[in-house]
Amino acid sequence: MSAITNKSLVTHKLFNMKMIKALFFAGMLIVTASSCKKQLDINTDPNNAVSATPQLVLPQALTGTAANLSGYNSMGAQLVGYSANAGGYGGFGTSITYNFSSSDFSGRWSTTFDNLEDYQYIINASKDKPLYAYFAGAARAMKALGFQLLVDAYNDVPYSQALQGAAYLTPVYDPAKDIYKNLATDLDSAMAYFVKGDATPGVTPLSTYDVLFKGDVTKWKQLINTLKLRLIVRGNGKVTFANTTFSADGFLTTDALINPGYVRDNGKLNPKWSTWGYTATGDANKAWMPNKYVMAFYDGTKLTDPGRGANTYYKFPLTGTNQLGVEGTGIQASPSGSFWYPLASPRVYSTAGSAPGPLKGPSAGYPVITAAETYFLRAEAALQGITSDAVQANFDAGVAAAFKYTYVLENGTTYASDPAAAVTQYQADNATSYLVNFALATSNAQKLEAIITQKYIALNFVNSEEAWNEYRRTGYPTVVTGGPAYATFASTVSESTRADKLPARILYPSQEGSYNSTNLPKGITPFTSTIFWAK
Repeated sequence: MSAITNKSLVTHKLFNMKMIKALFFAGMLIVTASSCKKQLDINTDPNNAVSATPQLVLPQALTGTAANLSGYNSMGAQLVGYSANAGGYGGFGTSITYNFSSSDFSGRWSTTFDNLEDYQYIINASKDKPLYAYFAGAARAMKALGFQLLVDAYNDVPYSQALQGAAYLTPVYDPAKDIYKNLATDLDSAMAYFVKGDATPGVTPLSTYDVLFKGDVTKWKQLINTLKLRLIVRGNGKVTFANTTFSADGFLTTDALINPGYVRDNGKLNPKWSTWGYTATGDANKAWMPNKYVMAFYDGTKLTDPGRGANTYYKFPLTGTNQLGVEGTGIQASPSGSFWYPLASPRVYSTAGSAPGPLKGPSAGYPVITAAETYFLRAEAALQGITSDAVQANFDAGVAAAFKYTYVLENGTTYASDPAAAVTQYQADNATSYLVNFALATSNAQKLEAIITQKYIALNFVNSEEAWNEYRRTGYPTVVTGGPAYATFASTVSESTRADKLPARILYPSQEGSYNSTNLPKGITPFTSTIFWAK
């Protein structure tokens, strides 16, 4: 079992209490409106509603997505060189050997499908109801996001027969390429529902039920375009998409943050904070610390970046680090409150928070996708010829957005110095590096390396799973097998047979072998079975 403990599901479960209460009152209203005969029907339980409106389901579904993404972030941070095992702990097992079993990271499968069922419920409840067009569009967009998470982790997964209840108890596994193609079409459908909603008099607004964009339909359309762009960029040359155009609404230029009202209460904290900062009861015992590989992009070994380094890491540049797999004496233990919480004080759970960096605080919104990632996607799409966008302009905008995200506190204000000035200093401090100053890149290979390397830095403990996906797809940022700790993030005790000594994927969970063994892909290994878009 992985040494990373996924505590983020607590947030999802406890926020669902709101849903349960809402359904209870909905059920009582139904009972009140019924006839006396119905009230006395012993086959009806008035305390358990059997249906709910899209308005009731959407906020808890989005909140569940945030909790789910937090689990993916913890997994990705371990696999892509953001974190390594800390001192004072043992028994890391497959976390450092990569010889995964079906129990490793199995929560990613179950929680993603659980979340997808919520969105499918909204889709079903909105069917043939034009007034719910916006809810139908939002649910389809988030369903596409969930299935892409699954494909990027497992490759072939149930899709065409999934989420249909008793109709398909053992759904077939669809080819990953086909799913990618269909997800792009699903996003076109999501966009069509938003357009239909715009033209429908009296359409039900998303308003306060929307804990992602607060009812901003334009941002939902931009999210749909952005998610579709990610599919097309990642599947370019491997998937024949039916439609590679985008709506005139453009792409996201701000961070897409889920926030149902996170506060410093039990079960209501930002899930990343409760996992890597403090729980509501003060738990801050961590088994992980920064990897020497990623620290080299801050401390001058590879790049000089003291601004973001200080805003990301505790006691930077004196932050404790390790190379994954190294155990024994002399390795620093993780401090109370995590290395990814940079402020030295206060580091007491009852007052900690409102810090820069990836954790920020208990009330911070959880990123579905950041503006930085969007700009880097646009830069690569232009480089690949998918769009006519400007490559360098989007690269520079991505760097600027990444700095801004790192410098912003949980309440949206900017911490300490001006991030724009920090970007200028960053470019000056790395004046000869094409990884920072894009104009110095002289080939498409160097340009792609610069884009993905800056995306890697921007995604550090933000959406770590996306950095892991991009490394497997492009081979960037570069690693040197057998090189020093700053040159590779592969574990020193890796059992991988790959040239880079890294895993290719995680394995299907054991329950699939128990309940859907006929359709479960056979012969899957963590080292030889790659995702269809992998390099």
